[in-house]
Amino acid sequence: MRVVVSGGSGFLGSHLCEALLSRGDSVCCLDNHSSGRPVNIAHLRHDARFAFEAWDVTERFSVSGDVDAVVHLASPASPVDYQRFPLETLAAGSKGTENMLRLAERHSARFVLASTSEVYGDPEVHPQDEEYWGHVNPIGPRSVYDEAKRFAEAVTMAYRRSLAADVGIVRIFNTYGPRMRSYDGRVVSSFIRQALRGEPLTVFGDGSQTRSFCYVDDMVRGLIAMIDSDRPGPFNLGNPNERTVRELAELIAVITGSHCGLRFLPLPVDDPVRRRPVVARAREALGWQPRVSLEEGLRNTVDWFAAQSRTPLRPSHQSPVGRPS
Repeated sequence: MRVVVSGGSGFLGSHLCEALLSRGDSVCCLDNHSSGRPVNIAHLRHDARFAFEAWDVTERFSVSGDVDAVVHLASPASPVDYQRFPLETLAAGSKGTENMLRLAERHSARFVLASTSEVYGDPEVHPQDEEYWGHVNPIGPRSVYDEAKRFAEAVTMAYRRSLAADVGIVRIFNTYGPRMRSYDGRVVSSFIRQALRGEPLTVFGDGSQTRSFCYVDDMVRGLIAMIDSDRPGPFNLGNPNERTVRELAELIAVITGSHCGLRFLPLPVDDPVRRRPVVARAREALGWQPRVSLEEGLRNTVDWFAAQSRTPLRPSHQSPVGRPS
C-alpha cells in the first residue's frame, strides 16, 4: 500500500510510519514540525519508500501517483500544545480534516481519523463505550481540542453519508512510549522526566483521578488494523487497565529508583476524573486488543528517556511555522 500520514513526525505518527515501512508499505509523511520532530523520522529518511513533505494540513495538499490510505493524525495532542495554540488546534481539526478527506476522496483511498477519548469529556458514564455521546464543556480551556475532534468525527461521517467515502474513526486513549517529548505536558513524560532528574513528581489534585495507558506499539497495531479494515467505527483504542494517577507516579518512582516523593497541585479545570475504554468493538471487528502491560511499557519508556538524558532536557518555546500538525 501507499499511505499518506499527516502528523507523521510526531510521537505516534513516527511509530506508525515506521511500522508501515516494516510491513512493506510506502509512506508519504506530512508535518510542519510544530509539535513533531525531525529526529523522530531521521532513521526513515534513507528508505526509498519513505517521502517527507513539510506541509501545513490546513492548506490543500496534492500528491501524484496512487494513494491507498490517508491517516490523519495531525493535531496538537497535549494540553500544553493545544492551550498555547488554540486557533491552530481548531484549524487542524476542521480545515485539516477536510483537506485530508478530500485527498482520500480524490484517490478513492481509505481515510482513517485519529480521534480521541477527549470526545467523551469528563464522562458521566464509566467505563466509556462508543455509544456514549460525552460530557464536554464547549467553552472551557480544553474545548479547542475536544470540539475540534468532535467536529472532525462529524465531517468524516458526513463524507461517508454524502459521498460514500471509505472512512474509519478510532478514538485513542492515553498513549505513551519512546519519542514522547519531555515537556509535552502529558503525565507519563512529566513523571519520568522529573524522576530521572531527582525532582518530586507533580500530581494534580489528590491523584485519585484515573487514566488507562496504552503502549505505543499496541496503538500502532490498532491503527494498522483500522487501515486494513472497511469498517467506519468509531472504535475505542486503549488499554482497559485503569490506574490512578497516584499509582502511576508511585510505579514510575519504583522503576526509576526515585525517592523524591510527590508534590500535589490543584486539579486543572475540566480535567477528567475517570477514563477507561471499553474495547469490545475493536476486539470483535478488528481482532485487536492491547498486549503490553503497563509495567513493561513504562520500563521501555524509562529506558528511552534515560538514553536521551545524556543531553539536557529543556522545554521548547519555539513558535510553530504555519499551524500545528
